[in-house]
Amino acid sequence: MDTSYPREDERKREPSPLPRDHLVWSIFNTIYMNFCCLGFVALAFSVKARDRRVAGDVEAARRLSSKARCYNALATACSVLLPLVLAALAITGVVHLAQLAQDSVGFFTYQLSGSDDEDK
Repeated sequence: MDTSYPREDERKREPSPLPRDHLVWSIFNTIYMNFCCLGFVALAFSVKARDRRVAGDVEAARRLSSKARCYNALATACSVLLPLVLAALAITGVVHLAQLAQDSVGFFTYQLSGSDDEDK
């Protein structure tokens, strides 16, 4: 029997790192950027993930941590993208209104050119 390779039960298993709970990010999203309550949902999953990690249930903590990260990413993306989209719409609206104003000035300052043949 070859003993050069240790059996699987004899191998030292490195402990897997504990999952992050993203609690600080969730608190930030809840207080400052709570778009459609996604920050609050992320905070709930973060607290659950921390509870499961403290209880020793690493797999449940990992699942809940993943959900908290997704909700935090959604809340952050929506809170950053929505003002950018609104600003872009406002800028394009102002440019469009300025173009309409220039066109209307040209319409209202129409001058009759040439002779007044129609008055005769």
